[in-house]
Amino acid sequence: MSAFSEGAPCWADASLPDLAAGQRFYGELLGWTFQDTGEEFGHYTMALRDGKNAAALMGKMDPSMPTAWSVYLAADDIAKTTAKVRENGGQIVFGPDTVGDVGVMGGAVDPGGSFFGLWQPGAHPGFGVVNEPGGFCWAENHTRDAASADPFYEAVFGYHGQQVGDGSTFDYKVWTVPGAPEPVAGRMQRGDLPADAPSAYRVYFVVEDCDAAAGTVRRLGGQVQQEPQDSPFGRMAAVTDDQGAAFAIIDVTRRVGPPPGA
Repeated sequence: MSAFSEGAPCWADASLPDLAAGQRFYGELLGWTFQDTGEEFGHYTMALRDGKNAAALMGKMDPSMPTAWSVYLAADDIAKTTAKVRENGGQIVFGPDTVGDVGVMGGAVDPGGSFFGLWQPGAHPGFGVVNEPGGFCWAENHTRDAASADPFYEAVFGYHGQQVGDGSTFDYKVWTVPGAPEPVAGRMQRGDLPADAPSAYRVYFVVEDCDAAAGTVRRLGGQVQQEPQDSPFGRMAAVTDDQGAAFAIIDVTRRVGPPPGA
């Protein structure tokens, strides 16, 4: 049984052209240190914050792979979960693959086109630090096709969605899963995505000061795609690293306005 509820984000990693450059960028931005798991595992590199597992970086084995962050959803029985993915219109793109004694992983694409990973834990349960500086905080599926994605996650993971936008000009749901008291992820309908931009998950990491962190992103050669802005959940910005991988940063202590539905 996973420490994370079935369907909840439990891990994230970035696939990068230059692994050493990624360590320099994220080491300074998020205060991470790194541990190479060795040649046996393709030099998959664990990112640690204060000695706790925060995420991972890996060098792209194939240049055609996207430079991107990926989120992994917890699976108690990955064989059953992959069967559900297929039965409900998703695609399995790799796995399930046993990774030594640390767990079993797979990769899938939902009917809306967003890639996500699956993780059945062994010795590696997933995130060791969340909701604090340097740690994972949130993931949301930016999809062109919410009408297909919503019933897929409901069927595969038992997601229950609550609309927090108006459902038209701002179509955003937060997702809860059985056994988790708080929402675990979000879904945003994105009709404004550029033609060459795929539907994809956005991963959020906590920073102590969003404005200062956005400045650090720029100084390190990354880009700020969406300037820092206040929200009921924290002050956040959408950014890319110096190799083009997109993610978000958020200061969860600076909350402005009531949460939706309050």
